[in-house]
Amino acid sequence: MGRTQEERRADTRARLLAAAADLFARKGFHAVSADAVAGAADRTTGALYDHFGGKEGLLLALVEAWMEQTVADLRPALDQMSALDDRLAGVWRGLARSGTDNTDAWLLLEFELWLHGVRDPLIGAAVAPRFEVARRSMAEALVRWADEFDFVLPADPIEVAGQVVALVVGAAFQSRLDPTSMPEGAVVSGLRRLLGAADGADGRPHDRPAASRQGAA
Repeated sequence: MGRTQEERRADTRARLLAAAADLFARKGFHAVSADAVAGAADRTTGALYDHFGGKEGLLLALVEAWMEQTVADLRPALDQMSALDDRLAGVWRGLARSGTDNTDAWLLLEFELWLHGVRDPLIGAAVAPRFEVARRSMAEALVRWADEFDFVLPADPIEVAGQVVALVVGAAFQSRLDPTSMPEGAVVSGLRRLLGAADGADGRPHDRPAASRQGAA
């Protein structure tokens, strides 16, 4: 039985995304033409424009797909972890793709998208909301974790979430150049300090009296 038109379109979209991810990460966004992506995917340039409107739309779609998959994979896994350190390490591994074949591709694609967004205000306007979504999602998690692990966030959750994203992404870029520069333990320790969740003797946040926690809130 032949495939439906919807299945064929989905296959074409997936092929174009896979080809673009490889080419953009290896050669850079500006060094790769729409024709090159289409050829690598064994599809026409017209198909690329039909699905994504051009290279810019394709780059946005790539990072969006990564974000959606990361959230889908990461949140259920984190919720099953019983220790704060495990969750912070999970954020690092999930967002940085540390130790997996996806590390280089994501970091390089993220940088290509950021650089293109800085140079092109229209692309920048489309990129900025991605970070807003990331901050809000992280802030929601941090509020839950502060309550569960008995610590007080040092500032507004959205502000702290933005700092968490900045720390993890910055550490990932450093790790890409020198993996020994940002071991997982250093990232987790930095995240703890950022969250105001100082290590106790058992590796968990210090227990604060209820009155103190309420006063800090």
